[in-house]
Amino acid sequence: MSNYDYLLEVQNLKQYFSIPNGLFGSKTLKAVDDVSFAIKEGETLGLVGESGCGKTTVGRSILHLYKPTDGKVFYKGQQIVTKKDINNFRKNVQMVFQDPYSSLDPRMTVSDIIGEPLDIHKLYANKKERAEKIKELLYTVGLTSDHATRYAHEFSGGQRQRIGIARALAVNPNCIICDEPVSALDVSIQAQIINMFEELQEKMGLTYLFIAHDLLVVKHISDRIAVMYLGHLVETGPANEIYNHPAHPYSISLLSAVPVPDPEYARSHSRIVLEGDVPSPLNMPSGCPFRTRCPRATEKCAEAMPPLTEIAPDHFAACWNL
Repeated sequence: MSNYDYLLEVQNLKQYFSIPNGLFGSKTLKAVDDVSFAIKEGETLGLVGESGCGKTTVGRSILHLYKPTDGKVFYKGQQIVTKKDINNFRKNVQMVFQDPYSSLDPRMTVSDIIGEPLDIHKLYANKKERAEKIKELLYTVGLTSDHATRYAHEFSGGQRQRIGIARALAVNPNCIICDEPVSALDVSIQAQIINMFEELQEKMGLTYLFIAHDLLVVKHISDRIAVMYLGHLVETGPANEIYNHPAHPYSISLLSAVPVPDPEYARSHSRIVLEGDVPSPLNMPSGCPFRTRCPRATEKCAEAMPPLTEIAPDHFAACWNL
């Protein structure tokens, strides 16, 4: 039995950026503000929210692609602190990026792209073993060894994303952070890639942090869901619980916008359209960041950010008016 409860744990993660303002001044942009969550081994946590809410920044900060402003990241119960920790951590936790067009080097062959992590972490004894591993990885993601000598621009978006996934799998990771891995792809290809993620999880015992804004995709693949709004987590819980009983007004609104292929249901459930615009992360409202668009907002909401409170077993929401 392992001596840790969670494979990946994030505590009070903050990622602030200094943005120039005027000639000599600057403002602080709080892209991620006090975000905490944990993922068990073999589980998928879906992280959802609209564009600009800080989802991708969470993923990149966990891997220290951005140095976190504050907060702690634990892997198998060990905190990631030193450079050596980060290097070992990146071998065990890989990332699949959103845009398969810009995340692959156009000057490298597919063989070199997939082989790069093997080179960095010295995971082969000789050239023959390297070539065998690359061939095996290509087959794992539904490509063939004929693809190895070609360049990224010769492939479609779906095939490029498969190459990106093969690159992430090269170091045999335990966990993959999937940063909107299907949002740049056609709907028909999205389903293939999602199914492949699920097959790989079953076959290799992978753990996922699945970042997306498409709630149908997230529902399909996730065990648990965390909803994010303007740098804060506003609701977390089991996927079915959040779909069937969303508690936070933002989650309720998000879910009302999901298309359901049932005309009867669609007619009886009207979409909840939020009033007002999303506030600028540079000029955040006081208290709860959602209060300027919230139908339930009261004076208390302007005074303090509500804490995540358990409202059902393992189901948490941050709202003063539940």
